[in-house]
Amino acid sequence: MFHVEHELRFSVLLHMWLNFCVCFCSNPAIMKRFLLVFSALIFLSSCIPLRIAPNIKDYKITRGKSFKRGLPKKTVFVFEDPKDANEFYNYINTKFQLNDYYVDVQVPFEVDGKTYFFSFYEVEIPTKTINLIPFVVDGILDQAADMDPIFEEVYTTRTGNWYIALEVFSDTEKDCLKEGSVSRDAVLPYLRYLKNEYMATDNYNEVVFKN
Repeated sequence: MFHVEHELRFSVLLHMWLNFCVCFCSNPAIMKRFLLVFSALIFLSSCIPLRIAPNIKDYKITRGKSFKRGLPKKTVFVFEDPKDANEFYNYINTKFQLNDYYVDVQVPFEVDGKTYFFSFYEVEIPTKTINLIPFVVDGILDQAADMDPIFEEVYTTRTGNWYIALEVFSDTEKDCLKEGSVSRDAVLPYLRYLKNEYMATDNYNEVVFKN
């Protein structure tokens, strides 16, 4: 409903604006100069969000499939990853001395004398918006000045946001992070520690064997 209302409002405004420009600027040369100034001033000033990536300040516990299609149905520990691609992979590979073998699946760790395993996923959720002003300007150019679209490439904007999602399991539990799991309170502090260490470390060799 939100997008439909905006599309209707946008169509009405575009129609009114086109009529105004045709009446006010009958001279094509004047019209073109006006449009250049107009587009330069408010080119990207009006946007409608189509999809907004989640903002996670610390971490989030949620069902994987609910957070992003393609993730497992199990409960996952999710946090935003501001670092470059594959940095978390490099951190885990170095910390646990895995030598690029099973780095993102079944990584063993120990809490209170019990062995658990985690798998992780690097997930991208882009924020996508429609930029109304370039669309309006190109509509005016087409109707009043018979010009081809010049802002078509910026009708939409995508900004990538990356996240790390971890699932935890053991020999006795398939989902150690779900509500009611006997292991949840034990493994959550370890995952928070892992996240904080990753964020605070640049040279991953410093964290070898610090489990």
